Amino acid sequence: MVTGGCLCGAVRFSYDEEIGPAGYCHCADCRRSTGGPYTLSVRLVTSGFEVETASLGEFTKAGESGAAITRHFCVRCGSPVYTSSEHRPEFIHVKAGVLDDPAVVQPVHETWTKSRVVWADIPSEIASYERGRI
Repeated sequence: MVTGGCLCGAVRFSYDEEIGPAGYCHCADCRRSTGGPYTLSVRLVTSGFEVETASLGEFTKAGESGAAITRHFCVRCGSPVYTSSEHRPEFIHVKAGVLDDPAVVQPVHETWTKSRVVWADIPSEIASYERGRI
């Protein structure tokens, strides 16, 4: 059983099927929707996904592929939770950061690398802090 939820706790979900592949997406829409250089999502079978408590909003827009992508997010805190598409209704893509145990995610690919920003790679020689800097 995989569980997860948004930042404020208004959205909680569970999943009881096999975890699908995870990947990074560098498209401009993913960057804008997360505020980061990419998104990391894991593919789940829609039939095994259950939203237990919800305060979900949604926004649908054609992606770079031309397919309509619906982004589902918490209306209270704004956390992106998952994306869905009419093109492949049997799957959803849950954002890795909303999983209670992110260790279940094993990224295997990246997509839309033509849209990757130059600062998306993290140089190993920069300062690293286990907690805050101060």
